[in-house]
Amino acid sequence: MAHLRCDIKSEVMGMYTSLEVILPDYGKMKDAPVVYLLHGLSGNCSDWSRFTAVERYVAAKGAAIVMPEVQRSFYADMALGIDYFSYVQQELPQICGRLFGLSLRREKNYVMGLSMGGYGALKCALTAPRQYAGCAAFSAAIEMEERIQYAKGRMAREIQAVIGPEGKVPPEMDLAALLKKRKGAQLPRFFITCGEQDALYQENVRFVEALKGRGASVSLEHWAGDHQWEVWDKSVELALEAFLPTGKK
Repeated sequence: MAHLRCDIKSEVMGMYTSLEVILPDYGKMKDAPVVYLLHGLSGNCSDWSRFTAVERYVAAKGAAIVMPEVQRSFYADMALGIDYFSYVQQELPQICGRLFGLSLRREKNYVMGLSMGGYGALKCALTAPRQYAGCAAFSAAIEMEERIQYAKGRMAREIQAVIGPEGKVPPEMDLAALLKKRKGAQLPRFFITCGEQDALYQENVRFVEALKGRGASVSLEHWAGDHQWEVWDKSVELALEAFLPTGKK
């Protein structure tokens, strides 16, 4: 596998940003499945390659992994900041197509993430459901109202920058509101995981039920574990195998 870390210019964000990419050793890049793998609140674009064996898991699948960086933005077009969501969901695939020859076809594209990145992955899939064949969310921070209610100090200031001084979650950031606009036939497949000791476990279970209520194809995997890399390493392995069984190119 080719493992690249590069700095790219985002016109949407008006700045340079870092990106990690894992590319397959064989085949044409336009034929490779593409997985956009999103980091959590305290992470950056290097987390997945540092703390999991994702490169090994994807090696036999002929797939590309794209790991962007969005700081602590909750994958939002921030009320008082940068348009991170438009970068990840709209501009980044275009950049990856131009620089690496990766496909923009729905059947080749997947989005996954952990915690804040799990929220970001779900937001991508619900905002542009025909852009992705599958979405996986691991220990996702789903209910933004909860984040607002318990945010204090620095976190409260960060949330205000994301959603605005009014303290209200805008509809485009409310996963439940986004889901209500979609029917099962429009949606990609979903693969949700969460550790049973994770404080986010129940909101993940509730969201799986909401997805089922809209007719979505969704799998929930859970086992003993907290908000930790041991859970997310296993999660990304399971998700890759669910969406890209070994030998499928």
